[in-house]
Amino acid sequence: MQARLIYVMDPMCSWCWGFAPVFDALMQQAQAAGVSSHLVAGGLRAGTVAALEPTTKRYILEHWQSVLTSTGQPFTFDDALPDGFVYDTEPACRALVAARSLDADSAWPLVKLIQQAFYVGGRDVTQAGVLVELAEQAGLPRIEFAAAFDSAAEQAATVADFEWTQNLGIAGFPTVLAECDGRYALLTNGYQALDQLAPLLARWLEHNAHA
Repeated sequence: MQARLIYVMDPMCSWCWGFAPVFDALMQQAQAAGVSSHLVAGGLRAGTVAALEPTTKRYILEHWQSVLTSTGQPFTFDDALPDGFVYDTEPACRALVAARSLDADSAWPLVKLIQQAFYVGGRDVTQAGVLVELAEQAGLPRIEFAAAFDSAAEQAATVADFEWTQNLGIAGFPTVLAECDGRYALLTNGYQALDQLAPLLARWLEHNAHA
């Protein structure tokens, strides 16, 4: 099996938004060694049906502030998480999975567009129409993506991603694994800066990359 970098994340996880520039750099580092990257949807709050309680909203916004302070990634706090907002991350995760099935190279650009729209643009990325629009911006055919996003196959594939994540015991995001011949090396579970992770990846690539 070819070596690959696996990024387990959720597009609506604030620490994953903070980690986006770090993963960008790690992906390029791996690619330079001939190693591809694969995104897995973790399902942070998948299937949530109730609107956010005020205390939960405050808790989430405090997390956003921590991410901003730690990573410098931008957030828009004005009118964020409006009353009645249902923080269901399944649609955004399914968008990732649908993009991956249509064109693997488009999955990461779409994820970054979803993150930017949610955290900076204040858009409701739980809505299919918004996700279809962002997928088109990522270069995916609008009708083809919309059909895939709504399909039973992609819903099942999204659940399979969630189950894979749970079966590995991954509870927090972002998580980055390096895989070679079915063996996994954990690079990080949780946010870490690039200067901590790049040397770890370099050592792993030295022993496992087949460029």
